[in-house]
Amino acid sequence: MKNICLYFQVHQPYRLATYRFFDIGDHDRYFDDHANRFIMQQVAEKCYLPANDVLLSLIDRYGDDFKVAFSISGMALEQFKAYAPKVIESFQKLASTGAIEFLAETWAHSLASLKSKKEFEAQVSLHKQAIWELFGQKTVTFRNTELIYSNDIAKMVFDQGYKTMLTEGAKHILGWRSPNKLYASAKVPGLRLLLKNFRLSDDIAFRFSNRDWNEWPLTAEKFVSWFQQAAPGDEVINLFMDYETFGEHQWKETGIFDFLEAFPALAIEQAGMRFKTPGMLAEELKPETELDVPYPISWADEERDLTAWLGNELQDEAFEKLYQLEKDVYHTGDEKLLRTWRLLQTSDHFYYMCTKWFSDGDVHKYFNPYNSPYDAFIHYMNVLSDFTIRVKIPSPAR
Repeated sequence: MKNICLYFQVHQPYRLATYRFFDIGDHDRYFDDHANRFIMQQVAEKCYLPANDVLLSLIDRYGDDFKVAFSISGMALEQFKAYAPKVIESFQKLASTGAIEFLAETWAHSLASLKSKKEFEAQVSLHKQAIWELFGQKTVTFRNTELIYSNDIAKMVFDQGYKTMLTEGAKHILGWRSPNKLYASAKVPGLRLLLKNFRLSDDIAFRFSNRDWNEWPLTAEKFVSWFQQAAPGDEVINLFMDYETFGEHQWKETGIFDFLEAFPALAIEQAGMRFKTPGMLAEELKPETELDVPYPISWADEERDLTAWLGNELQDEAFEKLYQLEKDVYHTGDEKLLRTWRLLQTSDHFYYMCTKWFSDGDVHKYFNPYNSPYDAFIHYMNVLSDFTIRVKIPSPAR
């Protein structure tokens, strides 16, 4: 084992304001600007700025031996510019080192790949342009929202010009095979696949501060020793997680920033490992075999499927009604309506409606601003009802 791929997802949704039934037809102030500003500025101070400082120090210290990959949703980039411009500057400073690969994704962090090829391609193009304008980098690797992947999605991604994609190392797909190798798509063999090692990734993202975990506390020495226990034929450990893990989900007081600085140092200095980007690994490694994924997988929950977003009648109804508006929204030619429709596509809105309260219940409750999934559904559908009226009834200007 010589390689580590360290990848972080950066995302913040535009959260909905309280929108009651009696607001329908009255106004279109759907989003809570105050909450979005407050949360973005808070997470910037707790996570993005200090974590970027740690990564910059590691790059300065280890040069070509330390590389990192990011995907940053379009709406996160927008909120950085509006509410926390220092974060943009911080990422640009990282980009200038040449040690960062920015990945492509859907601009609105949406589930469009499951419903609309046209909208999916449009959002990928928007995101690609945003990365170029802010960081001067052409995206060569794709990361779909929530690592959602299937054979059909592989074809769409490959047709967009991407030759490498990240997804989940789901047990029911891999079987006896290891996630610590490069794979290829069975649908389009030219598409290379890097799979998340969910056990090691989640040790950081979800278990790091859990005192009931039998491996707590997780030290850098212990973590790197697990790398060295990998099978002789394994080629890369893919550590994929939300960037908000550092300082927001796992608070500074847990020692998470010290860990972020320490484990790469030990991996490089003592284990002789190198951190590489997905683009580098796709060029250097040969695929072990092809993976056939006929039904979508994701990185969420024990099932690693779509049920975190599309697992009950509430979610399915909201999702169907949203995408039923696609032709009408495009037909209006109204950029404001198109943008609002995309903001309503963000996967978070459907995640809040999840009714799974068993093995993954604590995770869903932690990230959910509503008292219940039903409250999330009612707020969303009130907004969608008003939005539908505005799409269906042309304004005098049209």
